[in-house]
Amino acid sequence: MQTFSFLPGCRVLQIERGSRGSLVILADSRRGSARCPHCGAISRAVHSRYRRSPADLSAFRHELRVALLVRRFYCRQATCPKRTFAERFAGAVAPHARRTQRLAKALGRVGIALGGAAGARLARGLGMPVSRDTLLRVIRALPLPAVEPPRVVGVDDWALRKGRTYGTILVDLERRRVLDLLADRSANTVAAWLRDHPGITVVARDRSTEYARPATNGAG
Repeated sequence: MQTFSFLPGCRVLQIERGSRGSLVILADSRRGSARCPHCGAISRAVHSRYRRSPADLSAFRHELRVALLVRRFYCRQATCPKRTFAERFAGAVAPHARRTQRLAKALGRVGIALGGAAGARLARGLGMPVSRDTLLRVIRALPLPAVEPPRVVGVDDWALRKGRTYGTILVDLERRRVLDLLADRSANTVAAWLRDHPGITVVARDRSTEYARPATNGAG
């Protein structure tokens, strides 16, 4: 038996063949206690056990699953509404997830690079089978990357209904991406937005005087 570095506190019990040539790693937890996710109390009283089988990164292009024996613990905290709780594996497998976090991250990268259909074909060839719809859901679930505050922005109007309803678009000119769409093109709305983003040093606009006053009064 060996420790499972991917899942701290767990050990590998057995590796066996699954269906369609897949590999299954049977593992269990060796931690002596678990923390209640609701109240934070530590418990050592085991209520029951059950098996989870999240998909993991492929091994030698073979689909890989982790058959993880999970324990449920009693929560002895009198004021806690949770009478029992399942142990957590933070950073490795999210509660109720069907795949490990590192597999989700890898699929997200494939999906961002290739999209749904092409990404699903590549993932299948790499031993990480997934449908294109699931791949798109994985992409949507990824956390947004940290973005530095904008410094140079462009401001212009845009037509929701041409000739009748207009809003304001604000663009980060250094990173070439849309920052926000405002519901109207009034000077007060634009000035308020600029005041909420004090790091802006340059505001670019066309020759129209519509945005001249908010650019002067709002940016700082």
